[in-house]
Amino acid sequence: MSTKTYELTFDGGLLERGFWLYVWEITTPGQRCVYYVGRTGDSSSFNAQSPFNRMGQHLGSQVNSNALRRHLQKRGIQPEHCSFRLVAYGPVMEISSRDQHRKRRDKVAAMEKALAEAICAAGYEVLNTVTCRVPLDEEAFAEVLEAFAEKFERLKKGKRASA
Repeated sequence: MSTKTYELTFDGGLLERGFWLYVWEITTPGQRCVYYVGRTGDSSSFNAQSPFNRMGQHLGSQVNSNALRRHLQKRGIQPEHCSFRLVAYGPVMEISSRDQHRKRRDKVAAMEKALAEAICAAGYEVLNTVTCRVPLDEEAFAEVLEAFAEKFERLKKGKRASA
């Protein structure tokens, strides 16, 4: 291991808590790009955290929260040798009462699944499979898809691969 200086720049908006959708773009040492689709807000807590907080957990050592690291390692990819780009959109919905948390969390989970499917259908190699049985709010998701299409060219209308 060689000692180097690294730099991380981010917008402070990523510190805001709430329900967010995000896509990781991981570039391997061989310049292969793979993707991971996720969201903040899960079943274990009433508080949805920020994408910034989730970012560290994804690549950390805690088995219950480092899904991205596990997906990479399962494919023989060492995270320490990759470069990362995180594209986050949100907060999609703000945290509300404890009673509303589950309903809003599930609505965002349906959008997470639809986003993962759209990115995969556009020809991006997605590491994870998102499962959700909650019906998708198509109108709300259209806005999400449009936002991510600004960052992922193949998601744009007319450029999407047929599923």
